[in-house]
Amino acid sequence: MKIRSLAVAGLFVLSVASLNAATITENFATDPLQHGWHVFGDTNLFQWDSTNHVLDVTWDSSQSNSFFYSPLGGLLTKNDDFTFSFDLTLLQASTGDSTGPMQMALGFLNLTNAMDPGYLRGAGTAADITEFDYYPAGFFPGFDSPAAATPGFVDSTAMAYAPNKVSPYEIELPTNVLMHITLAYTGTNQTASLTITTNGLPLAQFPSLLINTNGNGGFADGIDYQEDTFSITSYSEAGQFDPYVGSIFARGTIGNLVVTLPPPAQNLAGSFTNGNWQVQFSARTNWLFTLERTVDFQTWTNVSPAISGIMGNLSLSDTNVLSGHAFYRIGAKRP
Repeated sequence: MKIRSLAVAGLFVLSVASLNAATITENFATDPLQHGWHVFGDTNLFQWDSTNHVLDVTWDSSQSNSFFYSPLGGLLTKNDDFTFSFDLTLLQASTGDSTGPMQMALGFLNLTNAMDPGYLRGAGTAADITEFDYYPAGFFPGFDSPAAATPGFVDSTAMAYAPNKVSPYEIELPTNVLMHITLAYTGTNQTASLTITTNGLPLAQFPSLLINTNGNGGFADGIDYQEDTFSITSYSEAGQFDPYVGSIFARGTIGNLVVTLPPPAQNLAGSFTNGNWQVQFSARTNWLFTLERTVDFQTWTNVSPAISGIMGNLSLSDTNVLSGHAFYRIGAKRP
């Protein structure tokens, strides 16, 4: 995959256009396991339906952690925007073999963490998670637990974010109804929004969710998450403590999945430094970046070596600047 961003320099003139965001699109028209998707755990929980072009999913917490996943090719952090959407037809959802609920989930995780035997969502030892969660109604000792659909955020210390008031997210999702679900997040203000529609109409009105430190159980200052995988996730119920033990057994179909991620480079700026033209930008990992130059927009020449991206700021320089005008762009490709 190659993506390019245009940075035009004429002496001290610079204009910048951002790289396009990266997108994972899966309509399940062909077997997803043949083009980048993988299964970890119980393979029987995920079955491709070649007739209806959906993925049949069972969320069963009595089984081990199981993931139907696709690598992102880079790291996602709390400063990065993202959106993912999908069609869901829920066939069944209950609390399984206990009276307390666990969640059925889709979203981002850190695959290395997730494959660790100690990665237990119900026990609070699973870190680096951003997902859509649906909890069926249930009962814990001393209080009812209504059905709820909500964004879920867990930082690198395994501290989970929960809204101050769950009630805006209390909703029982209908069964045998096609729903379209979208979870969007803006990194600049760390705000998430959830939308669920049926036939194009909102199923409910959900408030925006601010991920902050104002006593909401949110991220502490400086605490982040690092996620590298998108997953349809069935969590194990192992490791929970009596009497607050939850479980989930749900079945449904997933279709028309679209994941939109930040571009590999953002915030481009250029200047002359010691007589050399230098471009600075915010880079993402698992990409190779090269500074390219042209004088006619017909032929582009690499004027810097390819440099691996880091999660942070990166600089590329042209150490052989031409006289007159030249035009520059950043080339980005997968290694």
